[in-house]
Amino acid sequence: MERIKKYWLVIVMVLFGIAVFYSMFMSRIGVEETAFLYVDADDNGDSAKAKLDALRVDYSKCGFSLMASLGKLDSHMRPGRYLISRDMTTFDLFHCLRSHLTEPLGLVVPTARTVEIMAGKLAGQLMVDSVHVADYFLNDSVMAANGFTKDTLPALFIPNTYEVFWELTPAALMNRLVHEHDVFWNFERKEKARKAGLTPIEVATLASIVDSETANNGEKARIAGLYINRLHKGIPLQSDPTIIFAVGDFSIKRVTGKYLQIDSPYNTYRRKGLPPGPICIPSIVGIDAVLNYEHHDYIYMCAKEDFSGTHNFAVSYAEHSENARRYAEALNRRGIE
Repeated sequence: MERIKKYWLVIVMVLFGIAVFYSMFMSRIGVEETAFLYVDADDNGDSAKAKLDALRVDYSKCGFSLMASLGKLDSHMRPGRYLISRDMTTFDLFHCLRSHLTEPLGLVVPTARTVEIMAGKLAGQLMVDSVHVADYFLNDSVMAANGFTKDTLPALFIPNTYEVFWELTPAALMNRLVHEHDVFWNFERKEKARKAGLTPIEVATLASIVDSETANNGEKARIAGLYINRLHKGIPLQSDPTIIFAVGDFSIKRVTGKYLQIDSPYNTYRRKGLPPGPICIPSIVGIDAVLNYEHHDYIYMCAKEDFSGTHNFAVSYAEHSENARRYAEALNRRGIE
């Protein structure tokens, strides 16, 4: 009888141990919905637990602490974006952090007015600080090593969504963007640029002007064709957005004579050819509009007087003058100076 009692006692203890082990390490965690734990460079096991609590993750704190201590989590945990889901166990959670099993994200590279603004938009999605991104990107040695200058750097960015890791460094981010730029500028696009008499950076520069002239994608190839006609004929581009860029006041709604005399390489009224670089980070639509520009004889355009965001195009100056008169009268009626 005593032997039987001892036998059952062992079984009970084993079962109890299994239950404790299961509850501490193998039970499913509780979370309202899929969440992400963002671990910074100065985080440790304790701060990670605090962040998990803030996310309202229900897990075995005792089991996690024991594994963190025995597994030396503090010396193994690295920055990253960690996926927390309902099908994970406390052990899975520990294993993710210790083994650096991070989850990538879709980094949105948008259009932007300046590299500094772009740096802020990128850093807002990543662990890095926007100042560090801007400083690295605008470093003369870094730009030169990648074939850009401060004027041409906006041509580097190809607006799209890329899968990256949250803990990406500025250097790794630059390398990825250079790679995506090189992939985008394949043989076909380079050949189209060559036939238009432009380099890829010049295409991006013209695309930035086209994008700034209109938000109407249907007009962009026509506007690109107009500017290419002017380039080939040696006629100044006379683009109002380049004047606004040169002045640096993006609130200007009407470019009048007082602005046209500004001494700037971006003043396309006084200087022939393209400006030194893009006046904004152009869209893929804008770039492809330049590469697939519409062939026509237009060399003049003016915004339509109905403020539809589209333009009247003209071959002759006389026709353009009439278009410009109607638009000027419409501006005056609205009191736009």
